[in-house]
Amino acid sequence: MALGPAVKAISKATVRSDFNDLEAVVHYTRAAHTLGLWASEQILIERYFPDRGARLLEAGCGAGRGCVGLWELGYRHLHAFDFAEELLMQAESLVIERKAQVHLFPADATALDRCDTLRDAVFDGVLFLFNGLMQIPLRRSRRRALRGLAARCRPGGTLLFTTHDRDSTPTEQAMWRLEALRWARGEQDPRLREFGDRYFEEAGTGRTFMHLPDRAEILADLAATGWRPVYDAMRSEIASESRAVRDFSDDCRFWIAVRT
Repeated sequence: MALGPAVKAISKATVRSDFNDLEAVVHYTRAAHTLGLWASEQILIERYFPDRGARLLEAGCGAGRGCVGLWELGYRHLHAFDFAEELLMQAESLVIERKAQVHLFPADATALDRCDTLRDAVFDGVLFLFNGLMQIPLRRSRRRALRGLAARCRPGGTLLFTTHDRDSTPTEQAMWRLEALRWARGEQDPRLREFGDRYFEEAGTGRTFMHLPDRAEILADLAATGWRPVYDAMRSEIASESRAVRDFSDDCRFWIAVRT
């Protein structure tokens, strides 16, 4: 009996292709135009980035929701990048529409040492919003991204990012206990590369890769990459979000860390 084609493991190329897909581009562009910054994002940005004159870098800016939201809060020295060309073009259109001044450029968060735009740049703070860090396959690559961002942030500078959390609710804990059994039996989705990975498709959103860590994993990754954690909490503990935001995104954990 003839065998089907080999199943390919999730890679950086998979994630880039998924973000450049029309369905995903429409989904994230709509959010950039209609949602703006979440209430929880704005609270933490204003708390931990109080200087509107700070030089800020947004990684994984997508269609521009975060960087344009920062501009509208009064931040005036903004750089932002993404590795999905189609999303970056949408961000450029939004910047023009809102008359914002944001330096947008293409870059890969796992290869910032190869980015000429950032060669001599030093920032006061960096942001990686809406679980962007967790959409990088492989823990070693996520750590490479964290190191790259640390190298471009001044000592004492601030990092804000979000993750999901495998231990956030009893339901999540039960689901991941079952998933651990699948991995132990070798019955996990063959496209996945590490425990905690998910790859799913939703109508109107497209295909999404996401790594869901537990809190200990993130604490270890920060310690290994030049960051000291100073705050973390679930979004639902920080603010009551609008229905539109809750429809757009499940609850997630916010992290604040300082460059050591």
